[in-house]
Amino acid sequence: MTNQVSVPFKKTYAIPLKDAVYRHIQSKHHNVHPEAFKWDISRWDELRKVVATNLVHVNQVEAILVAALDIPYASAFFPDSLPVSLSNLHFERCCLLFNLASLYSQLGLAEDHTTPDGLKRASTFYQSAAGTFSYLKASAWPKLKSTLSEEDGLPLDLSEAFLNSMESLMLAQAQECVWQWAVMGRNSNGTIAKLAAQVDSYIASLSSPHLMVKYLHFSAAAQYRKSIDDTERNRYGHEVARLTFAQTTAKRAFDMARRGHSLLEIVDLNYTRARRDNDLIYHQDVPPVSSLPVIQSASMVESVVPPGLLEPRKVLGNDNLIFGELISWGVQTALELYNDRRDSTIKEHIKDRAQQLDNDYTRKLQSHNLPAALDALDKPIGLPPSLLKKAEDVRSENGPERVEKLLEDVEMLSQRAMAVLTEALDILDQEASEDEQLRRSTPTQRLPSHQANDQLTSKAERYRNILNQAAESDAVIRQRWEEWEKCIVQLTWDEAKLEAAVPSSTVVWSSAGRLVTGATQTHARALRVLLEQLDDLVRERNQLVSRAQRLAEVDDISARIFKEAAGLERWAEVQPSMFEDTLDQELAKYDKFRRDIEEGSTRQSEMLENTRMESFISSRSEDSSVKEREHALQSLDLSYHKYKEIIRHLDEGMQFYNDLTTILMRFKESCIEWVMGRRSELQCVRRPSHAALVS
Repeated sequence: MTNQVSVPFKKTYAIPLKDAVYRHIQSKHHNVHPEAFKWDISRWDELRKVVATNLVHVNQVEAILVAALDIPYASAFFPDSLPVSLSNLHFERCCLLFNLASLYSQLGLAEDHTTPDGLKRASTFYQSAAGTFSYLKASAWPKLKSTLSEEDGLPLDLSEAFLNSMESLMLAQAQECVWQWAVMGRNSNGTIAKLAAQVDSYIASLSSPHLMVKYLHFSAAAQYRKSIDDTERNRYGHEVARLTFAQTTAKRAFDMARRGHSLLEIVDLNYTRARRDNDLIYHQDVPPVSSLPVIQSASMVESVVPPGLLEPRKVLGNDNLIFGELISWGVQTALELYNDRRDSTIKEHIKDRAQQLDNDYTRKLQSHNLPAALDALDKPIGLPPSLLKKAEDVRSENGPERVEKLLEDVEMLSQRAMAVLTEALDILDQEASEDEQLRRSTPTQRLPSHQANDQLTSKAERYRNILNQAAESDAVIRQRWEEWEKCIVQLTWDEAKLEAAVPSSTVVWSSAGRLVTGATQTHARALRVLLEQLDDLVRERNQLVSRAQRLAEVDDISARIFKEAAGLERWAEVQPSMFEDTLDQELAKYDKFRRDIEEGSTRQSEMLENTRMESFISSRSEDSSVKEREHALQSLDLSYHKYKEIIRHLDEGMQFYNDLTTILMRFKESCIEWVMGRRSELQCVRRPSHAALVS
């Protein structure tokens, strides 16, 4: 049985819907009769009765989505009969959304959490619950809050803090389902640890005895799984530290809940084993818990807003919009036409056009290896950013010290593996000596040791050859390190020292000590100015796109259309074509963005046709000092790649020797078992038979 929870429904009661709507239409829409909306009122009342049943079934989702739609010309006109009674349609909508989230949570809880498919469905439902709470906060809640008086106040279960907690709780349970699925599917321990850490993260912001126990449980579970991952990566000291933390945390959870003892037992057993193995075999330092690398959480869930909330027409269809006729068809179509034309204008003539110009600019620069060619020049320009980043990478890892430590560790593991193999062979040699002694004193028909242990000695020979080949590979890696050590150490220098070590390609000093500027540097300065101008042009273009999009977000011409429609309706039925001039006038506000984009296009073409690029490339190829500088930069870049290659090979060597040592330990055990069998035979040979005693 799952230990997850669901959110209860908010109960609702019948309200005098029909009378309130009639009064609203009579007072606000003098040109229509309330009877024209008989179907709308009946449909609304019907939907409200359906969702008020609080039936936990997936079919209820569509009913609540339909009822939760915004109503055109909505007004606070009826008293709500809930325990907190507010004459406010926004309150009604918030409660419906709350109940939709509750329904999703209860559907998630009702799924079978013992099967992968059930867990997937449950996680999906919980994410929809979280998305609904998120939508409630972002869309409905602000409108409700803005329309409430100080006397009204918000119910506690509709407060922002409570809704945030509910969203986090649903995400935590959705993530927990993913975690359960990963455990069931036997995913890697590192992955399971990350999933558990994310459950812990979601629960951390919540407060209740039940959730505190779950928080402690997943904190312990994450550390336990990560400890296994550390074991697989030969971090035995980290394993012990994590199990220490997991043991303490699981104990706290058990003391609070008085259940969940299975995790505590598992952690206790693993802690005892890990402590013993580290003390007797690995001898790694056990770091304090506070210094352990934080488990990087992996969120596999998100707040998913049900599509019906974002696009209600997909649920209703255009023909079923409640009170949709309160806005005339002509006005509604005109508004839709304007929005479509505005969006198309921004996309095709502003956003897409700007992206096309950016692509042209990028392709032109790439064809000349810019701006990388400029970045490779000497001081005032400095070292290439890519090289500085690589040098910082080596410095941050204490590169040379790390290589030396890995070389020592690999050598130690190599010797340990060879020692295990030697011990196994010593066991076989001891048995061979015992066998020879037996043969000198007692006749026997059993096979001599060199024949009986043929399979074992053949395996031992193969293992020895493998170790010898590995030793040769280790020697190659060590030789490679000796060859590149000086250059790799150079990457650990600070930026100023490293820059000074790279020869200048464009700065030359005369015998009088005066700076002589080469042609490459002259063209580089001119080209740098040009590229800065082009970068400014790109930034201006991006700003134009952003400004146009921001304008569109607040662009609402409905007030002007409604005003004009009110005058037109006196003489004829309103048609969308009657607003063409108005639409054109409103769209004209985006013409300035189109003009500025095209003016920028002309300027960009002129700049890209400038001869400064070709002059720089030409002078750079003729400058003899360029080759010397590029050779130095290339050497440093190659040193970085050699460093990464050496580290990779050493890490692989560590893994190889650890794996091989495990195999050799099993081989040694096989030798011990074989020798014990032979010794049992020896005792049988030396023991007199029953027949001999009788005679």
